[in-house]
Amino acid sequence: MVSLLSQRLWVGVLPVLVVVLELPGVLQKCIFDEVQAQAGAARAAPNEPRLLKPVGHTGRRRSLGKKAPPTPASPQPIRIRTWIPSESNNLPEAEKERMEAAVEEAVRMVSSLLSVKRVPGPLLLSRDINKYCKFLWRNSSSANYNRCGRANSNYRTETCLDVTIPDDHLAGCDVYLKADSPRRTELRPEGAGLPDTDFLLYLLIQATDKCRAEPNVLAYAAHCQTEQHGRPVAGVVVLCRDRLTGASYRRQAAVQAVIHELFHVLGFSKALFHTWRDCSSGAQVAGAGCSPRGRVAHSDGSGQMRIYTPSVISALQEHLASADPELGAPLENLDAPPGRVSSHWESRVLQGSIMAAVLGDSTTVRIDPVTLAALQDTGWYAVDLSWAQSLVWGDGGGATFGSLSTCQNESSTFFCSGSGFGCHYLHLHKGECQTDQYLEGCRVYKPIKNGSECWRKENTRRSAEEDGSGEIFGFDSRCFFSNLTRQNQSQFVLSSSSVEGRCYRHRCTGPNRYQIRVSGSEWVDCPAGGSIQIKGHQGLVSCPDRKLCLSSDVTPPSDDGNTSPASIPSDPDETSSHQTRTWAPDSVTTALGLTAAVCLLAAVVASYRKRCSCRIRIHAAAEDRSNL
Repeated sequence: MVSLLSQRLWVGVLPVLVVVLELPGVLQKCIFDEVQAQAGAARAAPNEPRLLKPVGHTGRRRSLGKKAPPTPASPQPIRIRTWIPSESNNLPEAEKERMEAAVEEAVRMVSSLLSVKRVPGPLLLSRDINKYCKFLWRNSSSANYNRCGRANSNYRTETCLDVTIPDDHLAGCDVYLKADSPRRTELRPEGAGLPDTDFLLYLLIQATDKCRAEPNVLAYAAHCQTEQHGRPVAGVVVLCRDRLTGASYRRQAAVQAVIHELFHVLGFSKALFHTWRDCSSGAQVAGAGCSPRGRVAHSDGSGQMRIYTPSVISALQEHLASADPELGAPLENLDAPPGRVSSHWESRVLQGSIMAAVLGDSTTVRIDPVTLAALQDTGWYAVDLSWAQSLVWGDGGGATFGSLSTCQNESSTFFCSGSGFGCHYLHLHKGECQTDQYLEGCRVYKPIKNGSECWRKENTRRSAEEDGSGEIFGFDSRCFFSNLTRQNQSQFVLSSSSVEGRCYRHRCTGPNRYQIRVSGSEWVDCPAGGSIQIKGHQGLVSCPDRKLCLSSDVTPPSDDGNTSPASIPSDPDETSSHQTRTWAPDSVTTALGLTAAVCLLAAVVASYRKRCSCRIRIHAAAEDRSNL
């Protein structure tokens, strides 16, 4: 079903990776194992290194084993070149433009996070010797040992997933008719390659058979080739057209889907775990000073598979506030049989991570520090960990957080029990206590799909005076557990009021300190971890601890306006239009991805440009070669 471009000696093939979209009313299904079994793995041909054509080279191609042009000593932002095959060109122009803009934003974000030792000269992909060659010379004492001796007359081209790789992107290949003769016949000429490219992304926007077969699948991907130190240098991302175009299009969901798939094809994959490099001896990224890490994932005492690498352990220790030296990051159980690894984080422990098996509402997905630590531990990248987005889920939860034995603890502020209504843990949405197959019986408050967003003013369906709850919807509103009713309401309302999620305005007065405002009331201090009464109301409002006013990047989505967190305005009665914009990854990404961007401070803009000087290009297949 899936055709993968196989590799030479040190080149591996990545199983197809799938990102699943959480849709209302549908139980999520992870199809990663199913797809992996279908994809299989191509056998590498021996002694045929990938080829890089140096700038200005005029002779025959050379192998990486020979002296290469000097490369910069320090890693630089990865240059990701996007190539759109002709199969994607049947999109309406407006839809094509907005999809390309979403991909550009995702690529720009990834390029700002990851740095590599750049490819010297144009990037050329290898041809599969098992396809173009009928047999190899096998006499180890012959001059042409492991070179092609006869051409395969049926050889046509190279593919990766559903994409045909242009000949211009591929190295040439020769046939040696005699075992010891240097004479050779050029079977295919060498392509021009792609300059200024460290990773080549083929982007296919299509309603494929896999998209049609799995209604919850938003995108899937595979990498095609790796370089001599194991780093992937080419891959395909397929975006399911029917779910990312037309009325169903959501910009942030599209951006997150592409980032998720890019992280997979760049190294966060169980097919590549064993090829990660240890560069602790002094090299910044994979090179001569690095050694293979070997097996990075092991089972803990309970049978949970975890990644045990230094940066990952450190990031999880800091996140869970645990000093456990063996606190590996858990991998999803349902993606693999017992004792096998998965390419996604365990949802119970890392809910909301960009590399969880299911991506929920775009407001809840985070490019988290544990994922970035894992990418750093591949050894292929220098990762700017300061750009990690706040992972509120499980913050300070301890080493056993998210385990099946502790998730039903009544004192947990992240998990819930029963089937009641409350607040999603980020407090941007009202929620309903639910479970799914990935939570394995643990229950969490999931956003209600019907007008649950506290930050949407249009979700106001009836006046606070009529229902007595005092709710206010708006950009700076958040969800609070509450059973408030106005004191002048009927006895029936007072007796039937129960604790549930309610939307009230909030504003930050300091770290983990904030005030709230109920309809008809003044601003009132809400002590984190406590509860308060509101003048003129019966009942209480609970004040969440360590979930509000600690993470400036936890804000309503960019699709709906300003992305800055709420803060104290100069006039207590002013609305959120006087909020202060802060420096945070979400706001930067938004500014870069929008044509009519909000102006950042000059110093911030200059700082960002300095940190991400990479050039991002998107090419259509029909583009003239001279413009590559």
